[in-house]
Amino acid sequence: MPRKGLTRYAWLSIVTAILTILLKATAYLVTGSVGLLSDALESSVNLVAAVLALVVLTVAAQPPDEEHAYGHDKAEYFAGGAEGTLILVAAVTIAVSAIGRLLSPRPLQQLDIGLAISLVAALLNLIVARVLLQAGRQYRSVTLEADAHHLMTDVWTSAGVLLGVAAVALTGWQPLDPLIALVVVTQIIRSGVRLVRGAVLGLMDTALPGEEIEKITQVLEDHATNGVQYHALRTRQSGARRFVSVHIQVPGDWSVQKGHTLLEEIERDLRQTLTPLSVFTHLEPLEDPRSWEDISLVRDDQVE
Repeated sequence: MPRKGLTRYAWLSIVTAILTILLKATAYLVTGSVGLLSDALESSVNLVAAVLALVVLTVAAQPPDEEHAYGHDKAEYFAGGAEGTLILVAAVTIAVSAIGRLLSPRPLQQLDIGLAISLVAALLNLIVARVLLQAGRQYRSVTLEADAHHLMTDVWTSAGVLLGVAAVALTGWQPLDPLIALVVVTQIIRSGVRLVRGAVLGLMDTALPGEEIEKITQVLEDHATNGVQYHALRTRQSGARRFVSVHIQVPGDWSVQKGHTLLEEIERDLRQTLTPLSVFTHLEPLEDPRSWEDISLVRDDQVE
């Protein structure tokens, strides 16, 4: 699917967020539960995150241009970082509300209706979260995965709130509602930190996962015969696209055509192993001492 086609998942998330806000706000007004209020606030954050995802996916789908020769894929990391931050803000808001309700308990009303409404909203979020997560993994979209995790955070919140409200209905002990809301906050914080960390690592050009580097190395090893060697292997990821650069060393008496043919074969095999993948290779004569000066990330003549 073209990257531009991924925006339909963002629209799905937006519609879902609007529906769940209406459902959970109704549940809060009916019951007066601070847990259900926290759940509604979390869904409001989901709506902001979904709109942000739509904007970012639209930007990321733009083709490379003169100012962005490597494309716009990194825009997706901004969405992941922003959604993680919004999750953390929601966690603080929920915690403040829960602590306030602990200090000033208030009886809950019409719990059966509130629970039924909240359950419908939670199931709706769960279904959409699974759709977004599958699409995010299939199309390697950081934004869709972040949005899916955001919705799953909402599902966890709803589950905790439902448990708290049900416990109050069974026991009559009012502090259970805000106490369980505080427990749910810890799960929300973990999800937010994970998203922010992933966005930061992506913006800092972190290397590809170990299992993918192993696949790349295996391809290079398969071609490392008859005096061929390689070094200075570097990898990074930008949104859905992977980038690999490597220096290939061959005997100095090889013709340019022979060396070029080898590089084309290596690049072809790497792209067949990992997709999508951009490969940059550099050919060097094995006997030239200068071929070994660029093993480190920064050559000695670049250091001030």
